[in-house]
Amino acid sequence: MLKIIDFISDFPIQISKEAEEKPWQLVNEIKEIIESLIQELDNEFTIENGVAVHRSAIIETGVTFKPPIIINANCKIGANSYFREGVFLGNSVKIGPSSEIKSSIICSNSAIAHLNYLGNSIIGNSVNFEGGSVAANHFNERVDKTIFVKYDGIIQSTGLTKFGALVGDDSRIGANAVLSPGTILTKKSIVRRLELIEQVK
Repeated sequence: MLKIIDFISDFPIQISKEAEEKPWQLVNEIKEIIESLIQELDNEFTIENGVAVHRSAIIETGVTFKPPIIINANCKIGANSYFREGVFLGNSVKIGPSSEIKSSIICSNSAIAHLNYLGNSIIGNSVNFEGGSVAANHFNERVDKTIFVKYDGIIQSTGLTKFGALVGDDSRIGANAVLSPGTILTKKSIVRRLELIEQVK
């Protein structure tokens, strides 16, 4: 059985048993979850119009935030990056210039380099995405766009048409690699540069 705890130690958000076993439900409900979490934040955060930024975070010029967003301690956000539809960054996350993050959770000490796209994804601790890599969240080319995941030899429907990837702690994603919708990567996975991961054809 798939459980988030098997992929990500010290998960930063309290979640239901259903979300623990079906992480795609977590990102499907991420906006409501983050809106609730913002209400519990202390005065270490500047909160304005649904965007909460820790006072130790560094935000470069030209960054666009579309709420709700939580940026935790010691994060660094590169110029002209774009956040939308519910994003949670753990401590000391680095987002490179001109990257786009949508409806995703990125856990502590992870780095997403420049010109990346992550959609509807859950990224573990100390994960590195090199430049130009993508966690795609939608099957544009398919008639039936329902996303299935494969784990431990079992294929399961998410019931959704938007879900990116679950990436375990300490994984490495090479430059210009693509994780197809529904990608599940265990801890310490390595995806080579230019590699396409498509686990369910």
